[in-house]
Amino acid sequence: MAFFGLGGGGLTVEINVSTDPTREGIIELDHAPGWKVRKNPFMSLQYPNKLEDMSEGPRRREVQPSTLHVISHSSVSPYESSTGGDLNLGKELIYAYEANEDIVGTVTLSLPPGKRSDHLGIKIQFIGRIDMTHAVHEGRPHYDFISLSKELSPPGVLYNPRTEIPFYFRGVEKFHETYRGRNVIVRYFIRVEVERKYFPPITQEHDLVVQILGDEPPVNEPIKMEVGIEDCLHIEFEYERRYYHLRDMILGKINFLLVRIRIKHMELAVIRRETSGEGLAPTAPGGANAAGANTVSPNALTETQTLIKYEIMDGAPVKGETIPVRLYLQGIPADLTPTYNSVNNRFSVRYFLNLVLVDEEDRRYFKQQEIFLWRKDVGL
Repeated sequence: MAFFGLGGGGLTVEINVSTDPTREGIIELDHAPGWKVRKNPFMSLQYPNKLEDMSEGPRRREVQPSTLHVISHSSVSPYESSTGGDLNLGKELIYAYEANEDIVGTVTLSLPPGKRSDHLGIKIQFIGRIDMTHAVHEGRPHYDFISLSKELSPPGVLYNPRTEIPFYFRGVEKFHETYRGRNVIVRYFIRVEVERKYFPPITQEHDLVVQILGDEPPVNEPIKMEVGIEDCLHIEFEYERRYYHLRDMILGKINFLLVRIRIKHMELAVIRRETSGEGLAPTAPGGANAAGANTVSPNALTETQTLIKYEIMDGAPVKGETIPVRLYLQGIPADLTPTYNSVNNRFSVRYFLNLVLVDEEDRRYFKQQEIFLWRKDVGL
């Protein structure tokens, strides 16, 4: 717990977001979602309590049966540390909220015994923000697509060592998911400000993870394509579907119709591509530029990240041979997100299957095919 400046009488602010644990729209997460790829995809399976063992003690779960508490002890966002990297909160509980859930909780104001604090009013804000300050972009560094404000208390004096003020934001339409990328951050947060005379306001922020459930597409056609090099190589690859939820399994096969070059091995990779910039145009699924980049301004930034790579064939194939493909999205050591198509005309996140063939002279032949991801359950 930190003390905020002079003139506040040692006043500290704490934000508690309470929820009903029986509701399916609120799920506890084991870490704050981020952009980085984890080095060991099996660590969470082998050592589920590793973070608790490394900390001073196990995470406290002394909560009432009807209430879960998410407590913010500092104004640092749970998505970034002081060094700019991901912050794994070993002692805080992190919850994912479905977009239709109401935000309810209390603000706790604490004073040392015998102290008082004069203030010019206490207000609370619920803000949804697209933050692009981590990269150089034209235009505004951040954009608030939600900004709601309420007065918690009129000007007055605080005497009690502990004052609790309830708050709620009901029926707020949350347009976008929480997302932390390489150059873009979409965040929802609650901000409490205690205005003071002659001094800056005491400010405290608490981030929320918001996730939006998708619907399974009514039409989910397979992906089928023939590619090759004239008179040298001709292959046909087929994937069972184009749309997958985040814990789905990708099934497919690769048929070699003509092989006149000596193939050494074949790889299949999952690639994530983040494109950010002002005036980003949406891309139609399966359109002419489905495998390329969005139509963007020259100053747009594109970050490409290989999430996982498998060797699915070792050795030279022959004509007529078929290589099966089975890839579990759940096994990818990264925080997958749904496909984002031109969010607020500012950024997109797209996923591709990258098939690579390597010959004996280490020449690489590759073909990318876009897949579309959607969220089936909260917390996944």
